[in-house]
Amino acid sequence: MGERVEDMPEYCTIEAAMEVVGGKWKLAILKNLLPGVRRFGELKRAMPTVTARMLTRQLRELEADGLIRREVYPEVPPKVEYSLTEVGRSLEKIALELEEWGAWYRRLSTTS
Repeated sequence: MGERVEDMPEYCTIEAAMEVVGGKWKLAILKNLLPGVRRFGELKRAMPTVTARMLTRQLRELEADGLIRREVYPEVPPKVEYSLTEVGRSLEKIALELEEWGAWYRRLSTTS
């Protein structure tokens, strides 16, 4: 990870946000958790081009930043579930708007 958000100057609000949600997969993970609790395999299937290692890394960073909750059940094999925290849920509008913008941009790119 890069610079700590709390160490950034007050005027670096976009940079602070990008430090937390930047990265190729973080907003996609958050969007996939909007409907509710998901297990690792469900997230992986929803994003087939992400590697398991990268997904694990991004999930850990989102958890460390307080955007997702990771719950481990003492079973064999271990059952792990991910869900959004209140902070993570606060990004719902942004994630959906970016998804909409991405679809618009793809359409624009294919007509140019």
